[in-house]
Amino acid sequence: MMMAFCHRLVRCFHQKTVHSTASWFTVDSKAYYCQGISKPDLSIEDQASLYVHWPYCSKRCTYCNFNKYINRDVDNVRMTMCLAKETRTLMEYSGVSRINSIFFGGGTPSLAEPRTISTVIGAVTETAKLQAEAEVTLEVNPTLLETGKLGDFRAAGINRVSIGVQALNDTDLNILGREHTSMDSLKCVEEAVSLYPGRVSVDVIFGRPGQTLERWIKELHQILSICDKHVSLYQLTLERGTQLFKWVQNGLLELPHEDIMADMYIEAVKILEKHGFEQYEVSNFAKNGARSNHNQAYWTGQQYIGVGPGAHGRFVPQGLGRSTREARIQTLEPAHWMFEVEKKGHATRKVVEQTHIDILKELVALGLRTKEGVTHESWSLRCPDPNLWSLCNESTVSSLITQQFLILDHQSLRTTRKGMAVLDTILPDLILVIENKFSQFINNQGQDDNYSGCAKKDSVMSIYKDS
Repeated sequence: MMMAFCHRLVRCFHQKTVHSTASWFTVDSKAYYCQGISKPDLSIEDQASLYVHWPYCSKRCTYCNFNKYINRDVDNVRMTMCLAKETRTLMEYSGVSRINSIFFGGGTPSLAEPRTISTVIGAVTETAKLQAEAEVTLEVNPTLLETGKLGDFRAAGINRVSIGVQALNDTDLNILGREHTSMDSLKCVEEAVSLYPGRVSVDVIFGRPGQTLERWIKELHQILSICDKHVSLYQLTLERGTQLFKWVQNGLLELPHEDIMADMYIEAVKILEKHGFEQYEVSNFAKNGARSNHNQAYWTGQQYIGVGPGAHGRFVPQGLGRSTREARIQTLEPAHWMFEVEKKGHATRKVVEQTHIDILKELVALGLRTKEGVTHESWSLRCPDPNLWSLCNESTVSSLITQQFLILDHQSLRTTRKGMAVLDTILPDLILVIENKFSQFINNQGQDDNYSGCAKKDSVMSIYKDS
């Protein structure tokens, strides 16, 4: 299933790049910024997206090292109460007046009871306005049990689902440790499309042990025959400590050669685009504008509040009288998390103040993964001076533009197809440029008050300051 995006950022950032000679995106002159996530009538600080983490799974997949726990005797009532309580607390801390999207990830959130979903949504509406058209997504594992709950989840407030199909090959599903079969996936997608027309995403993993390019192309066509309007493709990565890592290390299984995996990705992009899917991010493809609004909040540097064990968040705690954006991490282990929430209203384990440089580095690192890249608007909202154009004066950036890895025009800073192929390689240089540019600017301005935060080091604050 699709894994919690907040936890997937590092994996995506370090994911092995692929090489393509195909032409890259052209950006329409009417390209929008964050497609409905950032509303112009409110400031960035007055709106946010919400991520809710359900930490439990019925089984651990062989490739997964995420924050999940196998527990067949979950105290649903207690977990529901704690999720709702932490939602209220952190939303009050944020001081936002509107939530633009909600994403229930995990773990396996489709194992939760529908009333858990409705209770958390209710907690949101008690504190802030939830946009009438707000995207409310649930990650779904396509077992028969969870397929049977899709209608109840819709009644609880879910209006979009992301289904972890992962493969349409039962042997591969068994290797990955999945509990569903290919037939289960077909039934789940069919049911989901009937209940959530136009709002069903299918997740697929490629580069699986023993997988060939020919089998992958055939499988992708099968997926296209059943999917709705959104597909997410993820290259299988070996994570230390997982069962799959051990099998490969011990020679029991072998992944396809990296050149074969690169070809798998290239062919997938061609096939999806031929079938009308727009590649709007490295791993994500949408038809007829059916993009994931919630994920775009991450990629465009919007605020998001993370609720649940191990969840991450980025927001300005205006409700606590603060004016600096903070990176927040919640306590990992569910039992400890619930204890802290019951005691204090939240279980924030770590808080790090983000400097202007931190925010811009994240904006560039994630924004360049998207079709639109980093727009002048998104940059200037966080940094009116130095502006995005000024980066072109730096030799590193101008060289990347000359070599046709990057494009900087009146719309945005973005990669070419050639640049996307080596994004992980060029990003460290771009991050260094941003750091040096700000240091130089601050020195020239004599530590101007508007940018004094860019020069200071990150500071870690005790969770007990959030009283």
